[in-house]
Amino acid sequence: MPADTTVVIIGAGPAGMSLANFLQRRGVSCVVLEMRDREYVEGRQRAGVIDHRAGEIFAEFGLDGPVAAGGPVETLLEIRTDGVPRLLDVPALAGGRPSRLVPQQMLVQRLIGAFLDGGGDLRFAAADVTPHDLDGDRARVTYRDTDGTEHELTCEYVAGCDGFHGVSRRSIPEGELSTYSFDHGIGWYTVLADSPAPRYPLMAVSRYGFAAQFARGPYASRFYLQYQPGDDPRQWPDEHTWEQLRLRLGDESLPAGTITGREVVEMRSFVAEPMSWGRMFLVGDAAHIITPMGAKGMNLAIADAYVLARAIIDGEGLTGYSATCLRRTWDYQEFSRWYAEMVHDAGDDSPSGAFRRKLALARLDRLFRSPPAAAAFADLMAGTEVAP
Repeated sequence: MPADTTVVIIGAGPAGMSLANFLQRRGVSCVVLEMRDREYVEGRQRAGVIDHRAGEIFAEFGLDGPVAAGGPVETLLEIRTDGVPRLLDVPALAGGRPSRLVPQQMLVQRLIGAFLDGGGDLRFAAADVTPHDLDGDRARVTYRDTDGTEHELTCEYVAGCDGFHGVSRRSIPEGELSTYSFDHGIGWYTVLADSPAPRYPLMAVSRYGFAAQFARGPYASRFYLQYQPGDDPRQWPDEHTWEQLRLRLGDESLPAGTITGREVVEMRSFVAEPMSWGRMFLVGDAAHIITPMGAKGMNLAIADAYVLARAIIDGEGLTGYSATCLRRTWDYQEFSRWYAEMVHDAGDDSPSGAFRRKLALARLDRLFRSPPAAAAFADLMAGTEVAP
C-alpha cells in the first residue's frame, strides 16, 4: 500500500539533507531516499566551505550550532605570484562576513544526525528509485528495500537531490530541459598529505602552473596541482609531486610528508534549465555542476534547498523557484569561470598563452590595488542573496 508524505527527497547529500532539515524544522513531512548505505554517504571525502550566506540560512532554521559550527573561520587569503606573497582580507572586504571550512562529509554527517534525532524518515540502500506521475495531481515514487520488497510513496512534491548522474533529472521528459555544458580544459591533482598546515589558505600562480595548499588540521594539508587532462598524475612518484609543489608554491623548504590520499578533479560546468518540471524540483548537482574555484558547489546546493523549502513552507513561490535559483547559479558560474581563468592563465607561459597570462596577472593585481574590485570579489566569496 502506498504511504503518503508532502515531499519525497531523492538523495542524502548536502542538498537533500539540508532540505530535509529545513522542512522538518517547520513541520513539513518528508521522506529521504538514498541509494547508498549510511557508511558510504557519511564517508565520502570532499573539501567544503560554508560561505557566510549559507551560514545565515542554517541559522534561520536553528542549525548553525549543531551543523555549521566548529570549522575554522576564514581569515586572510594568501596569493603568491611567481613566489611573491600578498595577503587579501576577504572577510573584512566583504563587510565582516567570514566563511567556515567544513568538509562536505562532516556537514552531511551532522545533517543526517540532526534529521534522525528529530525523528526524520531516512531510508538508505533504496534501490531502483523511480518517480512517476510528475505531471499529475499527486506524484509517486517507487523503490525496493534491501529485502527486495517494493514500496510506493505518494507526495505533493519530489525533490531531486541525487546529483549529476541521478535519476531525477532523467525522469523529466526529453525536450523539456535545455542543458549547457563547458569543459574548462584544466585538470586538478589533489593530494592529502601529512604536512604542516599553512598559516593562511594559500593559492599560487607561476609560469610552472597553478598550485594551492589548504589546512586539514594542524598537521595535515590538502594540496592542489594543475595538470594537463589526458595525463594521470596519480601515477607520479611522490618526489615528483613534492618537487612540483615546491616549484609552484615558491617554497624550496616545503617539507615532504606521507601522502595519504590522491584524487583528480574534473574542471567542468553544467547547467540544466528550468530546474523544475511538474512536481519535480531539481536541487544542487542534479541541476548544475560548477568548478571548485570559489567553493560554490555545496553552497549552491544549500541555497537551492533553502529557496525550495521556503516556497513549500510558505505555500507560495514554487513557480519562481527555477528562475530564482538559476539567477544565482549563472552568477556563480561566471564568478567561478572568471576566477579559474585568472589563476590558471596566469601560469600559461606558452607563446599562444602569453597574452592571456598578461591579462590574468592584471586581474590579480587589480584585487590588491582597487578596493571596489576587491570588494566585489569578497562579496561573491561570502555568498550573495538573490531576490525572487
